[in-house]
Amino acid sequence: MAEDELIRDPADDWRQALSGKKLTFQTCASCGHNWLPAREDCPECWTPDWRWTEAGGGATVISWVIYHVAFDPRFRDRTPYNVTLVELDEGPRLITNLTEMPEGDITGRRAQLVFEEDFDRQLPRFRLV
Repeated sequence: MAEDELIRDPADDWRQALSGKKLTFQTCASCGHNWLPAREDCPECWTPDWRWTEAGGGATVISWVIYHVAFDPRFRDRTPYNVTLVELDEGPRLITNLTEMPEGDITGRRAQLVFEEDFDRQLPRFRLV
């Protein structure tokens, strides 16, 4: 197969948008479903007819956990750190981090998109509002 015939991975486009501080998700042109992570076909109707949509930046915290042990050596100096599941206002869910972690239950709290450079790339993070 020639190099120009290779199928481009949609995740490459997602990462490229992140480098420009844009959080995008895929939207199906057939059924209107929005999703993350990036994939070749709509997970609802399986059509390959989709487009990229930029997220507005608002989200709701669905779930979270605080790690006190680093299971990856790259995170050893970051404990404790949080891993948070947010639902974007447009529907897709994203595993991310909060910029600050308050005491108590934050489930259902509103959050706003921010970008932070980490691991030599721009990563989408969220701050509580």
